Amino acid sequence: MQLGFIGLGRMGGNMARRLTAAGHSVVAWDRNPDAVRSATDTKGIAGAASVDDLVKQLQKPRAIWIMVPAGAPTEEAITALASRLSAGDVVIDGGNTHFHDDVRRAKTLAAKGIEYVDVGTSGGVWGARRGYCLMIGGSPNVVERLTPLFKSLAPGRSRGAGDEDPNLPASASTAPDGYLHCGPPGAGHFVKMIHNGIEYGLMQSYAEGFDILRNADSPSLPADQRYTFDLADIAEVWRHGSVVSSWLLDLAALALREDPQLEGFEGTVGDSGEGRWTVAAAIAEDVPADVLTTALFTRFRSRRDHTFAEKLLSALRAQFGGHAEPR
Repeated sequence: MQLGFIGLGRMGGNMARRLTAAGHSVVAWDRNPDAVRSATDTKGIAGAASVDDLVKQLQKPRAIWIMVPAGAPTEEAITALASRLSAGDVVIDGGNTHFHDDVRRAKTLAAKGIEYVDVGTSGGVWGARRGYCLMIGGSPNVVERLTPLFKSLAPGRSRGAGDEDPNLPASASTAPDGYLHCGPPGAGHFVKMIHNGIEYGLMQSYAEGFDILRNADSPSLPADQRYTFDLADIAEVWRHGSVVSSWLLDLAALALREDPQLEGFEGTVGDSGEGRWTVAAAIAEDVPADVLTTALFTRFRSRRDHTFAEKLLSALRAQFGGHAEPR
């Protein structure tokens, strides 16, 4: 297939290259001309000088994948395309967009006969080699039309997650291949939003567990109950046969092997929005989400040396018990 591609950053550039490796042709544009020049070194990727040039190089019905930061950059790209595309063309948003925006954009584009597909994309910088997990929202006929693209980007069953269910017929679902049509516009990004909320919780669990292991030799413990652990080796042994094995654990093992004391990090943890949206969805649905909410708030905590709340806690302890702050 031929695909237009807007956004050649850490994920977008790799995705474009993975598509051309599978035999598709890509016409790519990015605000950064150097990114376009770098991408066109790959056979099968043609560069575009502007959005107008990108649209002109594509055959109708066109399909254009947007892989830029959520919010204003995505909104600007879709607005630019809306005035240049024709009925039957498709706009695909593969970034981390809030599903409310997907629903609104799909309605706006539908008035012009332009289709809208949202694709929650997971795989990070490793996706070029491992493939990308794709969670898709859109009308069934359009998703079907784009399936060759999704199939090429996804890992495929040969790189599935462990033992497949022997009772699942091979043709029952595309899920074991790593891509899934989840529902109408917005459904793909809704599933990706929850995926990222769960990711926060998993990451926090690993972080806390390894912190306990690291402090197992604390002088405050009895001498015969102190242990000095090789955290990289523990992460590695858990990767083999353990029920807590995962790709995140694989990455933890890699990070600890490269930098055992994690001296290259300060511990300030960012969030790109999906954790907040997940908590908001839980509130809207009256669903308790204790772990996911705590994991999100812990990231907020990491960005401060000490919070006012912690200062008040110390002040209260001093007031009622005369407790001095530890130094």
